[in-house]
Amino acid sequence: MEHTRNIGIMAHIDAGKTTTTERILYYTGVNYKMGEVHDGAATMDWMQQEQERGITITSASTSTYWKFKNEKYKINIIDTPGHVDFTVEVERSLRVLDGAVAVFCAVGGVEPQSETVWRQADKYKVPRIAFINKMDRIGADYFKVLREIKEKLGAEPVPFQIPIGSESDFKGVINLIERKALIWNEENKGLTYTINEIPEELKEQAEEWRENLVEAVIEQDEELMEQFFEDRDKISVEEFMTVARQTVLDRKIIPVLCGTALKNKGIQKLLDTITELLPSPLDIPPVNGINPKNKEKVERKPSAKEPLAALVFKIAANKFIGKLAYVRVYSGKLIAGGHVYNPHTKKRIRISHLYQMHANKQIPLKEVLAGDICGVVGFKDIHTGNTLTAEHKQIVLESISFPEPVIGIVIEPRAQKDIDKLNMALSKLAEEDPTFKIKLDINSGQTIISGMGELHLEILVDRLKREFGVECNQGRPQVEYKEAITSTIKHQEIFERQKGGKRKFADITVKISPIDDNKKTGLQFVDDINNDVLPEEYKQAVKRGFEKAMYNGPIASYQVDNLKVVLIDGSYSDTDSDALSFEIVANTAFRNATKKANPVLMEPIMYIEVLTPDESIGEVMSDLNKKRAKIQDTTEKNSVQSIKAYVPLSTMFGYITTLRTLTSGRASSTMEFLRYEEVPSNIATELIERLTGKIIF
Repeated sequence: MEHTRNIGIMAHIDAGKTTTTERILYYTGVNYKMGEVHDGAATMDWMQQEQERGITITSASTSTYWKFKNEKYKINIIDTPGHVDFTVEVERSLRVLDGAVAVFCAVGGVEPQSETVWRQADKYKVPRIAFINKMDRIGADYFKVLREIKEKLGAEPVPFQIPIGSESDFKGVINLIERKALIWNEENKGLTYTINEIPEELKEQAEEWRENLVEAVIEQDEELMEQFFEDRDKISVEEFMTVARQTVLDRKIIPVLCGTALKNKGIQKLLDTITELLPSPLDIPPVNGINPKNKEKVERKPSAKEPLAALVFKIAANKFIGKLAYVRVYSGKLIAGGHVYNPHTKKRIRISHLYQMHANKQIPLKEVLAGDICGVVGFKDIHTGNTLTAEHKQIVLESISFPEPVIGIVIEPRAQKDIDKLNMALSKLAEEDPTFKIKLDINSGQTIISGMGELHLEILVDRLKREFGVECNQGRPQVEYKEAITSTIKHQEIFERQKGGKRKFADITVKISPIDDNKKTGLQFVDDINNDVLPEEYKQAVKRGFEKAMYNGPIASYQVDNLKVVLIDGSYSDTDSDALSFEIVANTAFRNATKKANPVLMEPIMYIEVLTPDESIGEVMSDLNKKRAKIQDTTEKNSVQSIKAYVPLSTMFGYITTLRTLTSGRASSTMEFLRYEEVPSNIATELIERLTGKIIF
């Protein structure tokens, strides 16, 4: 485990993540040919849609080896998408990785999706290094990107290298610690580099940045600081790098490197830095979870001798081997042909096969030890976020939280005979992607599929056609509204029915209100009565009834995803009550009570950044104001104007076409989901009338 690195490559779209990964595979000997994104030949972009569009859609996993200081290191790499519609892939990858490489474009700098993935890495406390790519591009500015990392991300970037030249003059880098210039050889595709003395004209700048690096590291270690002030020459490079590594693990600094992946410069030193500074599984704290039997907290240390604890972070449908689960093993080991226990389904399951993944290819393995990532086949009933554990010593790890979809479309098969085929295909896609939802509209009887954006749904419909052979008609994109209540109400509901000579009875009194913590979603169920009033079985049935009822709100049947229910009283009959009756009474109580609790319609608000030439800023701002946008900031960025705003998704369909028209094709924009907000009352009335009508194509 000491020689294993589990890392992710993350960045904004077009920063060069996949090209960087391709070069890593080439220099480590996994690939004998460099795959190019623009040729549709990148190993990690194996899906047809990825090759055609030149973008990463799904996170791909691979393993490779790198020799550093005569030691062989195994590097498990996950290449993640940069497009905001596929942010789920970044979320689940960072949940199971130990370290990350954040790639930044030397021209674009810190872009909107850079900020999103950075926040996700912060959330999971992932140590990272930064690689400033595309140093050969016109407009490349290494030091500007450094400033942006500090100002926009609130990080502490510390250059371990500075570039020698930029744009077409970019030749190599200066290793600040060793005071050496590394110049890559053009004739052999950057496979080798020469180590030279620092050019005279860069010596002063190199010393200045070296001092900056030394100070940033030694101030984190009192012992090294004392030694530094006594006699700085006595500190060896090894001692310094040991403290530097701990500083990175503690997430106090971000080492910054640079290069150009496309022109094959800087990748070997990036690999050296990954092995030297990013954590091994042994550097990560023991993983915590809950014992499902007694609900006590338990932990598992990263050791093959500990009981098994592993997390399923991704499900993929593979047409050759069936359902493939991507698994991170935190403790213990997985054995091909052996058994594991899934506490979520309460079932013991057999592992048919174990695989080391290389994009969409699999290499069979006999066993996988703690600290590793692998593919597992043999599970029928398994979902993203499930824990695999030892049956005799169980643990349930914290699952992965995913954002709710914000956009939907009506879908139906072109041929009536394909209805069953479509339903099967949709359920397989929903298993793979937790941000993809399917629901039946109760007013029209039509199937609505929902996702994170127009591109997300476009890709899914394309996959239905290519992978499952189902051609579909689709409706106009619709916003995924939600509903919420804004006041507290006490309500009693009695369910009484005579059916076939048998009477059914259930009685509850509840207090419903918005959830206490507005950052949380779902049902907050509080049991405020004792078991003498209602048995536990009936209380759980009440909870289930409210959970199911929340899928159809009181205004326009949109989901209510924020509700607090306090069960304060109830009664039952020994002969006429059962769990189903209490589920039904809860469902009815929800419908009747929420109508009186001042329900409101909620709409998704997006964060948008528009980059536009100076002369078009007036037209762009005017158009955004018509779309109910709230302008947050306007600044100059790379000689164009940057407009940042919050804007309702409902007004933004087809915005790219509008923006091109307003600016003669010279502007660009990026958009990501921010939060849900109440629809203004003047718009809500008209909207509700339209939403409760039939959905048409």
